[in-house]
Amino acid sequence: MRKLTYYVAASIDGFIADPDGRYDFFPIEPDVMAAMNAERPETIPTPFRARMGIADEPNRSYDTVLMGRHSYLPGLEMGMTSPYSHLRQYVFSRTLTPREPEVEIVAGDARGTVKALKSEPGGLGIWLCGGGRLASQLLPEIDELVIKQYPLVLGAGIPLFADAVAPTTFALAAARSFASGAVVLTYTRAL
Repeated sequence: MRKLTYYVAASIDGFIADPDGRYDFFPIEPDVMAAMNAERPETIPTPFRARMGIADEPNRSYDTVLMGRHSYLPGLEMGMTSPYSHLRQYVFSRTLTPREPEVEIVAGDARGTVKALKSEPGGLGIWLCGGGRLASQLLPEIDELVIKQYPLVLGAGIPLFADAVAPTTFALAAARSFASGAVVLTYTRAL
């Protein structure tokens, strides 16, 4: 069974975006970026991979990315209709229409779609890129949380899980701190 990982940046107070859905204020810390690019190069959008010297790096953790509409729109507004063309891409939205054959728009059952993806054969996992509402819907299917927590307080915005969810226990598997003050926390679903 393939694993679903919610890999996302967050503030100390648990927000993944401000109230307007912006997330461009998260710092791009060289120490965090170098470590994450080495471990998860596939999480860099395709148009930026060459500039970062990782254009030919193989996917190490994921072969599929899931995005909510609000996670997909910023790239779309910049002209990136297929932001992760090196991955299978699914965007969950009831309002978007397909523009790019490489991006599958899913208007229906998010959990059912993810269950089907998880049951496919293959060694690499599935990356939940965002956002908070989609994460809330998919919480029962999330096997791992990898949170890049930055030393930043927002006070308001879109939380990691934007809708009410049932209490769910995860176990801390790793905590990695960086000189820049960021911490990467990895949690696995408690059995």
